[in-house]
Amino acid sequence: MSPQGERPTTGEDDWWDKLYDDRAPDTAPTASGDTLDDRFDSASGTVSAPADGGAAGAGTVTTPQAAPGAWDAARDRAHQDRAHQDRAPWQPPAGPPGPRTFPAGPPPSRAPAARPAPPRPAVPPPPTTPPGTPAFPDTASSGLPRPRSAYVGDGPPTYDPEPTALPPARAGKLSELVADTVLDGARYGTYTLRAASVRGDSARYRGEPRRDALLTARFGGGDTALVLVAVATGARTAEGAHLAAADACRWIGDAVGRSHARLAEDIRAGRRGHLKSGLHRLTDRAYGKLRARAAELGVAPEEYGAGLRCLLLTADPACRTRVFFGVGAGGLFRLRDGVWQDIEPPPPEPAAVAGEAVVGYGSPPAETAEGDRLTMDLGVATPAAPYIEPPVPPPAEPFRFRASVARPGDTLLLTGPGLAEPLRGEPVLAKELAGRWAGGEPPGLAQFLADTQVRVKGYADDRTAVAVWEA
Repeated sequence: MSPQGERPTTGEDDWWDKLYDDRAPDTAPTASGDTLDDRFDSASGTVSAPADGGAAGAGTVTTPQAAPGAWDAARDRAHQDRAHQDRAPWQPPAGPPGPRTFPAGPPPSRAPAARPAPPRPAVPPPPTTPPGTPAFPDTASSGLPRPRSAYVGDGPPTYDPEPTALPPARAGKLSELVADTVLDGARYGTYTLRAASVRGDSARYRGEPRRDALLTARFGGGDTALVLVAVATGARTAEGAHLAAADACRWIGDAVGRSHARLAEDIRAGRRGHLKSGLHRLTDRAYGKLRARAAELGVAPEEYGAGLRCLLLTADPACRTRVFFGVGAGGLFRLRDGVWQDIEPPPPEPAAVAGEAVVGYGSPPAETAEGDRLTMDLGVATPAAPYIEPPVPPPAEPFRFRASVARPGDTLLLTGPGLAEPLRGEPVLAKELAGRWAGGEPPGLAQFLADTQVRVKGYADDRTAVAVWEA
């Protein structure tokens, strides 16, 4: 159909043939007396000079001598005009597309010639990199810090240092997947916090999930804020060990979050008895939920269990009290004056577990040689007020608690069993980490992750570490 609405009387494709048919005459009007030949003759007469080189006759216009190269320029313009007339309006101009290269030197004009620009200095070629050279230089070659992946001991570990296989996934159950590595950090008051959890070399090789879980959470704001760091480790042989560890962290986090204002006030006031009693009940409540979850799944409680270890830190710069509590294996260490101290609370005696609560358990009752103390009257006459009233069965392992005051320059380290065992069993690893962390600024997140992955042959479990640097 035409723009006016009439229907064509011939084939619908006739317009295509008419538009692109080479036999169709060009209907564009041609200007008479202004052909390419006329333009060429006019240009030739303009740039040409009298044969005798003398003055022109009377009544004529004196033509200056043509500049060098003007004849060639006029000829090129004539050829371009002819090529322009020979093509249809919709056809592109003849010649290769793209940018044009202009000749060097001053332009052919009557303007004064520009002074030549000084030559550019030669650009040296890029340095060649020998095959096998790392993409990023190390500290010794460039002076820039970079994370180091290393091992200590008699020989390299059995497994590769990088992940090999991913854990299996199930459609509709993707929430069960856990990342290979978790990294976090913060700075409050007088301390800097670093936390990392890494899948072990063995699990990376076998395509098993990371059994350790890590939770970092802040409740409240300002100086009254409370920071919780929880580390949980699932049972080694249980199929859903990583799920039980994640549940343990989440449930203790919920319990602490509901009581964070009271807990933060007790820490600042040094109410050790209240803290120990209340945190014991919160931990029992979390383990009660784990047992209930195991019953829902139809498995034994020990098959859906996890060790749980936590740190509580306030954001108040005037408070240096650091509180540890939890159940299960792991480590609590302190780096002071370049020397590691194992400050893991010892398990209570069976009589103490069966009898009344031991008021002095987990921390020195008075000032020690290191100056660790909370208050002189750690024993309280009135019973501590519970945070959760309903009693629940205690976990299979004893509850551990410690509260101490940090010194400037201290580094407090809370670990799961995967890092606690090589720290206790391989002095060379303890020495390596002491050299990296003592007497300097806290490492960045990437460097802390590299530090926690210094490997030792014979230890291939998950590694989870929480470190607190005191300013």
